[in-house]
Amino acid sequence: MAHSIGQIAAALGVEALGDASIMVTGVAEPARCGPDQIALAMRPEYADTIAQGQARAAMLWQGADWQGYGLKAAIVAPRPRFAMAGLSAMMDPGQGYAAGIHPLACIDPTAQLGDGVSVGPFTVIAAGAVIGAGSVIGPQCYVGCDAHLGEKALLHSGVRIGARVRIGARFIAQPGAIVGADGFSFVTPEVSGVERARESLGEQGTDTAQSWARIHSLGGVTIGDDVELGANACIDRGSVRDTVVGDGCKFDNLAQVGHNVVIGRDCLICAQVGIAGSSRIGNNVVLGGQSGISDNLSIGDNVITGGATKVLANVPAGRVMLGYPAMKMETQVESYKALRRLPRLFRDVAAMQKSVSKLLGND
Repeated sequence: MAHSIGQIAAALGVEALGDASIMVTGVAEPARCGPDQIALAMRPEYADTIAQGQARAAMLWQGADWQGYGLKAAIVAPRPRFAMAGLSAMMDPGQGYAAGIHPLACIDPTAQLGDGVSVGPFTVIAAGAVIGAGSVIGPQCYVGCDAHLGEKALLHSGVRIGARVRIGARFIAQPGAIVGADGFSFVTPEVSGVERARESLGEQGTDTAQSWARIHSLGGVTIGDDVELGANACIDRGSVRDTVVGDGCKFDNLAQVGHNVVIGRDCLICAQVGIAGSSRIGNNVVLGGQSGISDNLSIGDNVITGGATKVLANVPAGRVMLGYPAMKMETQVESYKALRRLPRLFRDVAAMQKSVSKLLGND
């Protein structure tokens, strides 16, 4: 679909400069931009490559010399990357899911589908499930017994929603995401080696073979509005009470949320993050890629963890954490600098020892 520069600027609430009647059908990097595309040149280093392409219009930062780049039109925004979110929504052609119910879908007669729901081939919707109006359920999905999805949900191919899961409006799940699998809960008849190792900080471990008995997951999962799950992300159901995810949370690919975890509002959970069972995550928390949160911990509001951070203790609100074990970022950086200086320190000490040895020998 084509949009004029003026239409795009009006929709985004930003300023259009130059010939606002220019029509564009997509977006592109500046150096590869065609005459019917808008170049995304939101920083000077990107704008410098505009001349390598054929762009007539670009999205730029406020104060940019758009005419100096040879453009006929520009969209400028105080925060161009935020404006790009709206622009990308306008230009997204979607996945091509067809309207209506595909004849190869299997829908239980007791399931309730709202107005305008689309269901793809080989999808199964189980007994008592409720799908909100305007939702799109892609091919090869599964929605379990008595599960509830709010309006305008979008399940891409291969998504699995377990029994009795409750999900709010405008939920998006990328291919392979799973909500409502059983939690990882097992117990031994006697105190296990893992329990002894944890209590003794590693002094005692496993000394006898033990079999593991499953603790069944009787709870469910409750997810708020406007939550998005990345590909192959997993949220386990609770053991007794529900696992809970607040409004506006966004999960990257391969994120894992354990049983009984409670996550607040507007959190950003990056790729390969693991949150162990029964931990509580505050509001507006950002967990960098491959961060790990141990079980039964409390992470305060507005905490940020850098990539690969391993959190083994409670973190108060507002902290920026890094490293293994996690510590305040400035402390971790100073520790790393000190570690880098150790070889030089060893050489200096060795030289001093040699000098002292020679002096003692001369005496």
